Amino acid sequence: MLFAKKKLEMISPEAALPGRQTPLEIAPLHFVNQQPLKGPYPAGAEVVYLGLGCFWGAERRFWQIGGVFVTAVGYGAGFTPNPSYEEVCTGMTGHNELVMVVYEPETLSLRDLLAVFFEAHDPTQGMRQGNDMGTQYRSGIYVTNEAQLEIAREAKAHYQARLAERGLGPITTEIMLDVPFYFAETYHQQYLAKNPSGYCGLRGTDVSFC
Repeated sequence: MLFAKKKLEMISPEAALPGRQTPLEIAPLHFVNQQPLKGPYPAGAEVVYLGLGCFWGAERRFWQIGGVFVTAVGYGAGFTPNPSYEEVCTGMTGHNELVMVVYEPETLSLRDLLAVFFEAHDPTQGMRQGNDMGTQYRSGIYVTNEAQLEIAREAKAHYQARLAERGLGPITTEIMLDVPFYFAETYHQQYLAKNPSGYCGLRGTDVSFC
C-alpha cells in the first residue's frame, strides 16, 4: 500500500532514476499510415504532446483524426532521460505516458484537437484514469510554443465551465511548455493496430466540449 501511495505522488528530480544517455531504438515508420515517426514533418506542421491515461488507446484516438500527420507514444514531463517502460511504471521517473500528435493547423485547429482530448478521458481524476493509477496516467497538455500555450489554457477554462454545469469537479490537467519527450519502445507504438483486442481504458465524462 505504501508503494501504491508513492506512485500517486510526483517524485523529486533528485530521487528520480538515472536513466541513460542513449535513446531507445524504434521502428522508423508509423505502423498504420507509414509516415515517419521522427520526421521530417510537413512544412507548417505543429507538435503537441497529450497525456490522458494509458497511451495505447489514446494514440489510436488521435491517428484517426483528419489533419493529423503522424502520432507516436512516449514518455515526458518527468526527469529520467530515455526511460524504459518498466522504469516509468515504477513511478520513479516522473514521466507521463504521452501521445505525440503532429498536426497540420490549416486542416485541424489545436482547439478542435483539444476538444477530442478533453472528451476522450476524465480530466478531473488527478494521478489516475479509472483503474490505471499512478503519476504516469495524469492528464496533461504539453505544448511547444506560446500560441499553443494560450489556446490550451483557454480550452481548459472552457471545458471546466462545461463540467461545472454538470456538477463535476475541478480539472487537474497540467499544462506545460517545452517538456522533454522520449519515444517509447517499438512494441508500444500503434499498439492497438497491432493488437486489436488489446487493452484500452479510455473513458470520458460524457460532457461535450462544445
